[in-house]
Amino acid sequence: MNIFVGTAGFSYKDWEGVVYPDDLKKRKIHPLEYLAQFFDCCEINTSFYGHIRPNVGKSWCDKTAAVNPNFQFTAKLFQGFTHIPRGAKSPSPFQLTVSPKDEGLTREGLDSIASEGRLGAVLVQFPVSFKNADDTRDYLFSLVRKFNQYPLVLEIRHESWNDPEILGGLAEEGVGFCNIDQPRLGKSLRGTAHVTAPVGYVRLHGRNYKEWFQADNRNDRYNYLYKPKELEGWKERITHITQQTEKTFVVANNHFKGQAAVNALELKNMLSGERVKAPKPLVEHYSEQLMAIAEPV
Repeated sequence: MNIFVGTAGFSYKDWEGVVYPDDLKKRKIHPLEYLAQFFDCCEINTSFYGHIRPNVGKSWCDKTAAVNPNFQFTAKLFQGFTHIPRGAKSPSPFQLTVSPKDEGLTREGLDSIASEGRLGAVLVQFPVSFKNADDTRDYLFSLVRKFNQYPLVLEIRHESWNDPEILGGLAEEGVGFCNIDQPRLGKSLRGTAHVTAPVGYVRLHGRNYKEWFQADNRNDRYNYLYKPKELEGWKERITHITQQTEKTFVVANNHFKGQAAVNALELKNMLSGERVKAPKPLVEHYSEQLMAIAEPV
């Protein structure tokens, strides 16, 4: 199958004893090495907030390859390219400036994974406040051309981008479209199944309507466990996407208390029709969701 299912991130304090065994550090097992037993990919979050150190990127590749030869990474593009600094006003026309040093460090980090053949996609993620207009379109397409040596995927959250001309432009540039599940509030993008490149992408953020815009803590925003009926709809979309792509990444971002891992395993089971291996502590914590479909390891 050309479907890679995994989680957004791997380093969460509240995963200890839930996703990871309590003695993982004592056993000197890296979290990614552990996750690679059960998942096909991991989306790197740290590259959004800073830069991947090349030696660390290579180490991640080595550790996961030893467990799962087909394991892939996706990585978020550094936030300086996509997000206005907190407290700053949106420039008009829209333009963000990143220092040559930060751009160089961004590329070095991505290259450390790409050179190992394990960089499946670079996620260019914009906030919901980024709307489709003349200046934002110009900026968007200049940005994707700047990084077009990587397999790019665009995540935009405002429905104004769900436009045939935009989709056609992405297809011309060979940029994938990130199909997202998020609380449907205001002008936020609804669920889609678009394919604009050989790489398909799906991200599940959860549907915590109450906390999505109000939460002070990101953990509250992503505190959501999908029900099987909700995942079934995405199973159909994912199947549709994979029929048109060389590879498709399915990433669960509802990370609170390991819920992303639960839903990712449920999707793997739905897509393959087979029981899946799962971390024993996760099965113990979420026995109602996992006991019937998972083999605890």
